[in-house]
Amino acid sequence: MTTLIGPRVHDLGGFQVRRAVPSLQARSVGPFVFVDHMGPALFEPGRGIDVRPHPHIGLATVTYLWAGALRHRDTLGSVQDVLPGDVNWMTAGRGIAHSERTPPDPRASGHAIHGMQTWVALPKPDEEVAPSFHHHPASTLPAREHAGARLRVIAGRGFGMESPVRVFADTFNVALDLVPDAELAIEAEAVERALYVLEGDAQLDGADIPEKHLLVLDRGARHLLRAKTPVKAMLFGGEPLDGPRHLWWNFVSSSRERIEQAKADWGSGAFGLIPGDDQERIPLPEY
Repeated sequence: MTTLIGPRVHDLGGFQVRRAVPSLQARSVGPFVFVDHMGPALFEPGRGIDVRPHPHIGLATVTYLWAGALRHRDTLGSVQDVLPGDVNWMTAGRGIAHSERTPPDPRASGHAIHGMQTWVALPKPDEEVAPSFHHHPASTLPAREHAGARLRVIAGRGFGMESPVRVFADTFNVALDLVPDAELAIEAEAVERALYVLEGDAQLDGADIPEKHLLVLDRGARHLLRAKTPVKAMLFGGEPLDGPRHLWWNFVSSSRERIEQAKADWGSGAFGLIPGDDQERIPLPEY
């Protein structure tokens, strides 16, 4: 049976983020250990998102937008705006710090934001790889339109297409846009799969799916997704993790001791500074 998960909602000053993974029902889906739905939100002129510098280890962050813009900066010196349809993939590996803020032009004029941010846990042999950042414009990602369904492969493989984004394990991550009455068969391409409906009224195998909810799909089963209204959704999953992971704040690792070291490194400044965004930082939580 599929499992329906209602995400936890966090209000960040009028801007809502819904966290669907991890949850009691799904600690992970394939390599995905963290799934956040941002918005939809509309910012007035002069307002925007300001995620101050913060650290990561043992994971890759994936940012995909349907609306808006975010400017990524990191301790490698990367500066990159991600726009709708693009992918920002940051491999933290042994350690990186980054910030995400609304770029100056949309901040000045007012803008919408809507998208998904996910974390992919790295396999144990790759947890300590060198940090890196890669931007993939929308035009470089494989896409297909068929019978009212538009699919874009964000990372990994799906629906006979493969993304140029470098992944470390078998990954299934596809953005979906469906017009009313469009139907899409979801084959058992990955061992673990989940569907998150960002917006719109949809059905899976004839049963209604509440929007802004996550469905963990049956292993080995073929499902049929149908849109009753325009629908935005994301499929994600892949091969199961190669062992349990510990999550603490922004750190992911197979080792509790490694997370303790990351805490000390952030406190001591060992992660370094972000060029162009070195005046602020998120302090280590007290919990």
